[in-house]
Amino acid sequence: MGEYVNLTAENVASEHLCCAISGKKHQEGVDTKRAWISEQLSEGHVFRKLDANGKVFIEYAPLETAWVPVIGENYLHIYCLWVSGSFKGQGHGKNLLNYCIEDAKRQKKSGICVISAKKKSPFLSDKKFMEKNGFKVVDEIEGGYQLLALSFDGTVPAFSETARKQTIDNQELTIFYGRQCPFIPHGLKEVAEYCEEEQLPLNLIPVDSVEKAKKLPGVFNNWAVYYQGKFLTVHMLNKNVLKKLLASQ
Repeated sequence: MGEYVNLTAENVASEHLCCAISGKKHQEGVDTKRAWISEQLSEGHVFRKLDANGKVFIEYAPLETAWVPVIGENYLHIYCLWVSGSFKGQGHGKNLLNYCIEDAKRQKKSGICVISAKKKSPFLSDKKFMEKNGFKVVDEIEGGYQLLALSFDGTVPAFSETARKQTIDNQELTIFYGRQCPFIPHGLKEVAEYCEEEQLPLNLIPVDSVEKAKKLPGVFNNWAVYYQGKFLTVHMLNKNVLKKLLASQ
């Protein structure tokens, strides 16, 4: 099955970040994520991964300090649970989730929550897997985005009131982005290049504090795209994805 490793202040600089283990084009993003995790460890942030060269990890934090527009007390929030490639079907997803559940119980938390969607969506946890492990839908936002929770005491978190807006005043292509995902810097570069080629106005807004994240006008799990004032997606963009997305509007 293999051994698992938690990132700590002592090893965060040397352990590979398995959400981006290939491609020099993502090195800037890896460096940015390392710095961000280093800052968050003292807040109870956990990044646990398989000690192998693969994308097998879970990342979570106390909801109060989680950079998402979700409100609640005494919960853990799962940012990402990812098992890919040849590592699928070996029980790693279950093992990592069980670790989080046991950690929450050890800390006497009220439960665990995660952002998902009615239909399987890239960059969000799989609803069917979470429901199979006891999570239930406790809140929903237009567009099929849902908040799932495993409650230990009957209390439940909710999307923030600002997140329910799903609109902004700016009509330009607008992207809110954080520092957590190592794919973000390269994605922003591709989007900026495409917009320059097409002479399309682009508005990039860094989400650089938990306070800003809690007050965002829509769903956000480190990335959110708006166009013509409307929320479109949390899907990470490159040139091709952006071209198709705008063509559909």
